[in-house]
Amino acid sequence: MSDIDPALEREYNNRALVPEHPAILERWRESSAAFRNRANATLDLAYGTAPRHRLDLFHAANPRGTVVFIHGGYWRSLDKSFFSFLAEPLMNAGLSVAAFNYRLCPDATIPSVVDDCRQAFVWLLANGGQYNMPLKRIALTGHSAGGHLVAMLLTTDWQRHGVDSGCIVGAVALSGVFELAPLLQCSMNADLHLDPSMARTMSPVHLSPRTDAPLWLSCGADESLAFRTQTRSMHTAWPKTAAQSDEVTGCNHFTIVDHFAQPASASQQFIHRLFP
Repeated sequence: MSDIDPALEREYNNRALVPEHPAILERWRESSAAFRNRANATLDLAYGTAPRHRLDLFHAANPRGTVVFIHGGYWRSLDKSFFSFLAEPLMNAGLSVAAFNYRLCPDATIPSVVDDCRQAFVWLLANGGQYNMPLKRIALTGHSAGGHLVAMLLTTDWQRHGVDSGCIVGAVALSGVFELAPLLQCSMNADLHLDPSMARTMSPVHLSPRTDAPLWLSCGADESLAFRTQTRSMHTAWPKTAAQSDEVTGCNHFTIVDHFAQPASASQQFIHRLFP
């Protein structure tokens, strides 16, 4: 790709910016595997026909609501299994958790990934009850590309899918990507296959939310300027919905996830307040 912008490539290459990321990912993988072994969970339920159309359900005792988590990885890597550990503090707070997988680029396009998450959510509402998932109050959460996907779910016309969006009581996007145009000039676009039109239609900053559910935006103060700008731009674009935003001191693009896992963190406390 001859149109790569070196500055943008550097700003959006989180793995290069955080050289210790392999150890962080391995810690997440090990912690998540250990938690799944002891958790009350129903794993790898199919919500569609593709091999990655799978979701995990983690069942809290006497739950008062459900939290959805959507993983990141620039729509082209990682897996829900890396993030099972996030369910533990939520379950301890009386919240069941649903974690979505989706098809990955380049085998899928970003619009297809968005459709997968919509399909998973519709499946959860139609079928979650038989697994004792509380469905009257649901919060959406996601990291990085997952933060983008959370925002795209908030822009969805759920009536077209036969869903009452009133069950969505709030959302958290951790270090999300909300303006996709800069990725046109990054090497990852060899997998994403974005063009200017798709980048705009898939950018939440250019769309409007179709729910009154509040959105908490969070990123690490140690992240690149590009990622901090992504969160600030979303805060500006959705002034009523994204009324709350923070940049967490001492966190990078990966450790913002560890911060969210702390029950006392502002983002997790926001989730708790959604379920009185």
